[in-house]
Amino acid sequence: MGNGKNPTDSETLAYIRNLVAEEKSLREQLQHGEISTSDEHDRLHRVEVELDQCWDLLRQRRALRETGGDPREAEVRPPGQVEGYLS
Repeated sequence: MGNGKNPTDSETLAYIRNLVAEEKSLREQLQHGEISTSDEHDRLHRVEVELDQCWDLLRQRRALRETGGDPREAEVRPPGQVEGYLS
């Protein structure tokens, strides 16, 4: 998501679907011994952080829409900021 452009809701949802598919693939790869537990953990963490950023972006866009703002003004927030909200 951190490519510098402001994705639409549909683009963000498509990206979420891709991340969920990647998450499933990583778990399957671990089950089949294709990747180590450490690799799976590291890659899953990255996927989870990106998912959190995507959901945060969608929430921002919805809030702006509901308050008469422009949803295009929502921005992907840094992982530390998004993760801080969730803990």
